[in-house]
Parts: sequence; structure tokens; C-alpha cells
Amino acid sequence: MLIPRGFANGFVVLSESCTFAYKVDNYYSFECDRGIAFDDKDLAIDWKIDLDKLQLSNKDTKQPKFKETNDLFEFGVDYYAK
Repeated sequence: MLIPRGFANGFVVLSESCTFAYKVDNYYSFECDRGIAFDDKDLAIDWKIDLDKLQLSNKDTKQPKFKETNDLFEFGVDYYAK
């Protein structure tokens, strides 16, 4: 899956196992790593699974709500401009 720069993404695996690979255009940068709470009520995402059955990383349990991310994301930025 290719996730363009500046876009949020998330997925849930409904089968017993899964191999998932990201296609990226650069090396990982901790300073640029951002996230949004997967269970943000304002986003109303139906994950197709009971939330208490999810196996989440520690990082995924500590993300801010979308409305709290205004200072984390620069909307309108052309991340592909040279």
C-alpha cells in the first residue's frame, strides 16, 4: 500500500494472520512520526471488530484525537514540491 506523504492511514486484520508492507518514499524519521487516535468518536471509523479484541501497539494507544492534531500536521503543504 502506498500512503502519500502527509496522509494518515490505519488498518485492521480480520484474519488469523497477515503480511502487510508499506511502500514509502523515504527513510523513517522519528521526528516526523505522527498519529491520530484510532477510536476517535469524531472520525466514526467502523473497524469491523470489537475494540476490546484489538491488539494495539503501545504507541497506538496514546495518539491524540483528530481535533487535537492542528499543531502536528501542516494542511495544504505540497510535500512533493522540489
